[in-house]
Amino acid sequence: MPVQAKLAAAWTSLMFFIIYIDYFHLYQPGEIDDIRSGVIFGLDSGGNLMSIFFVIIAIPTLMIMLSMTLPARVNRVTNLVVASLYSPLLILNFVGAPSDYAFYYALTIGVEVLIVAFILRSAWTWPRRTASPATLAASLTTEPLRAPQQA
Repeated sequence: MPVQAKLAAAWTSLMFFIIYIDYFHLYQPGEIDDIRSGVIFGLDSGGNLMSIFFVIIAIPTLMIMLSMTLPARVNRVTNLVVASLYSPLLILNFVGAPSDYAFYYALTIGVEVLIVAFILRSAWTWPRRTASPATLAASLTTEPLRAPQQA
């Protein structure tokens, strides 16, 4: 499987985890009441907080597209830099977590960190040279399609 596809799949998984973890956060007692009163995660809701939330989810969303479209060298560097900078943000979600939800946050953040580790490993071990599609089509395990010869 191409590295680009692996990276796009990992960023997609991370994005869904972030969305669902935030959704399940609403099931904690009092959270919906806090949101209705203008408080999200103990912070006053408003344009600035919503912009921060947008950036947090926009990063993996954009990385899906960038992982599939950027040239290999730029793609590798972009994934390494963005995943490295995104990791602390994921871990910071544990700060302020209620103690009775510590296992939940440890579990969810742990899975997110594993996905980011996969992204970092995939980008770091990206082959420096990749075979061209023509070489792959004529590899030892496949036979290229040939038109039938006429006599």
